[in-house]
Amino acid sequence: MRKTVFKGLLVPVLAASLLITGCSNNSSAEPVKEKPSGPIENVPERFANGEEVKIKVIRKIGGDDHTAQYLAGAKEEGEALGFKVDVFTANGDSAKFHDAIAQSLEEDYDGFIISHGDDEATVSDVQKLVDQGKSVVTFDSNPKLADIEGVTLTSQDDEALAKLALDQLVQDTKGKANIVYLWVDGFPPMVRRNAVYKQVLSANPGIKEVERFGVAAADTSVQTQNAVAAMLNKHKKGEIDAIFATWDAFAIGAARAIKEAGRDEIKIYGIDISNADIQAMGEEKSSWKYTAAVDPKLIGAVNIRLLAKKLAGEKTPQTYDLEASLISQEAIKHSKEPVNMENLGNVVEGWGKSDAFVEDWMRTLKEHYK
Repeated sequence: MRKTVFKGLLVPVLAASLLITGCSNNSSAEPVKEKPSGPIENVPERFANGEEVKIKVIRKIGGDDHTAQYLAGAKEEGEALGFKVDVFTANGDSAKFHDAIAQSLEEDYDGFIISHGDDEATVSDVQKLVDQGKSVVTFDSNPKLADIEGVTLTSQDDEALAKLALDQLVQDTKGKANIVYLWVDGFPPMVRRNAVYKQVLSANPGIKEVERFGVAAADTSVQTQNAVAAMLNKHKKGEIDAIFATWDAFAIGAARAIKEAGRDEIKIYGIDISNADIQAMGEEKSSWKYTAAVDPKLIGAVNIRLLAKKLAGEKTPQTYDLEASLISQEAIKHSKEPVNMENLGNVVEGWGKSDAFVEDWMRTLKEHYK
């Protein structure tokens, strides 16, 4: 009896199964496209057989929009080339940063991008990576890294960033202004920006520094806001004409302090850009008039391209500076559509575009893995 019931149930089940199978094989359905088998032609031997390439991006600073954009650019470019890209941010914690490098050394990564490793320990870390045959690109890190054979040290063109912002300040004030300088020592990019600042002040004696402040912390913008608020209380209207902020975290804090004090006669000239910065610059009566910047997403992408060339055994430079742009409040406010990091190129010519280190074989890989 049980066998009879089972057979009775089996017939409709088989029929349904055949019906479903028939539907899924309908000749009108679009066939699944499969990647061609065999080696990838016209690419370096390292990538020709489609073997997995693993990249690790380790960044000391984090928690800001610049970091998010930078990591997104590296990951997007790497994955487009068929690489597996893992990212890590230490959020300013040196111990976690160095631990991440040490731990990754024990894992099977082919290449590394090290960002904002400013101390001597980073030089030792990177040397260990190179000694184990790893390819390494660094960004905004200890200048001594450029002396390690095979390592490329990339940077934003910090001299150009500072000069673009300061030249605009000098032009707008006709070379006569009392300014507040927001800067912090101890970081390679800041050292380079400070050198330009001193040169500009030397060449323009009418530009006088009346106050300065700078701290690098998890709450830099808050501390800067408080410091600038205190300065504004000390100096009545007309005693401060402008602020030069060497980091957007400084500029954000300064903009808030100026707005709360109703002192929008003071103009801010900054460095770096993010979605939050764009919003702050575009606000009604915002005092943040200009900022000089390099697209952080593009920086991440260029770092990946350099690393890919190293993995391919191709020649790469010891150092490379990415070109800077000057972004005006006027361009942001007069845009026909809301401006953000994705469409900033619509109001800033050349923003986010660079063919630096793009090779034909990279285009082939991208087409293959698309």
